[in-house]
Amino acid sequence: MKAIVLREFGGPDVLRYEEIERPVPHRGEVLVKVKAVSVNHVDIWVRSGLTAYGTKLPHVPGCDISGEVFEVAPDVKDWKPGDKVLVDPGIRDLKCEFCLTGRNNICDHFGIIGAAAWGGYAEYAKVNADNLLRIPRDMDFETAAAFPLTFMTAWHMLAGRACVTAGETVLVIAGGSGIGVAAIQIARLHGAKVIATAGGKEKTLKAADLGADYVIDHKSEDICQRVMDITRNRGVDVVFEHVGPATFGKSLRSLRKGGRLVTCGATTGPEVAMDLRYVFSRQLDIMGSIMGTRQELLRITELFAEKKLEAVIDQSFPLEEARRAHEKMEKSAHFGKLLLVPQA
Repeated sequence: MKAIVLREFGGPDVLRYEEIERPVPHRGEVLVKVKAVSVNHVDIWVRSGLTAYGTKLPHVPGCDISGEVFEVAPDVKDWKPGDKVLVDPGIRDLKCEFCLTGRNNICDHFGIIGAAAWGGYAEYAKVNADNLLRIPRDMDFETAAAFPLTFMTAWHMLAGRACVTAGETVLVIAGGSGIGVAAIQIARLHGAKVIATAGGKEKTLKAADLGADYVIDHKSEDICQRVMDITRNRGVDVVFEHVGPATFGKSLRSLRKGGRLVTCGATTGPEVAMDLRYVFSRQLDIMGSIMGTRQELLRITELFAEKKLEAVIDQSFPLEEARRAHEKMEKSAHFGKLLLVPQA
């Protein structure tokens, strides 16, 4: 099969389009013929060699996969060739104390397909049968690959961790990113007012069209000042943060007294400066979040089937052009998701 293979860590140039042996499904596994796979920041971190993922070389990245079941192991009874599926990107043991209490996104052996195991930047991907979900009727493969990781993560951040309620105001940092696009929609679905940031006029207009009540151009406007102008110096109830040091201080200062900041990422670096006096004197909550639970992904899939959430796809690339997709993401030249599509 054709695949994008990492044989060394580094920049986009290490993404090699090669022919490799097609994997064979073993006990409990299914081989999926990949129809689409999305590009996520986790793919960039894996490619760069971030040690937290424990990725071993050679490696095939890609965690958001959709396609058709091609082959199943003899013990797999619930799936058959031709079934249209999307893949839950979370790897879980389903038996630790966290899995048994419904918190499977913090499983003792949690991992991500495409990071801890080979992923979907290929014509075929081998996954555990427990990770498959049926694609809703009338949903195309590109849509099915565009929402699992980002929408599951954003849902867990806003609904699971920050517990956003109707009437609150949410500040979504980088509303043009894949996860930002998800956050705008999810906050609106919960009845919140949304202030989003985006870079440049084109992205700010798109964020507004998506449902943001106010959009701040972080290239030309001061985020904190604009937030205070919009909220009449009150601040926001919740900040949806995933950028890290480039925005964390501004995010913290945008909160009202008793506000909550929830974060899932650090795309501009892992370390931030913080005045603890500001945190305790204003009684702020700072919460970490990682991906989401299986139950949350099932709920999100239902909402997509009901047309209450929508995928925003910026561009689809042929699989062999993964390097171009990574370069575009690293330049923040996209609004929504970037996809790779293996040739039929």
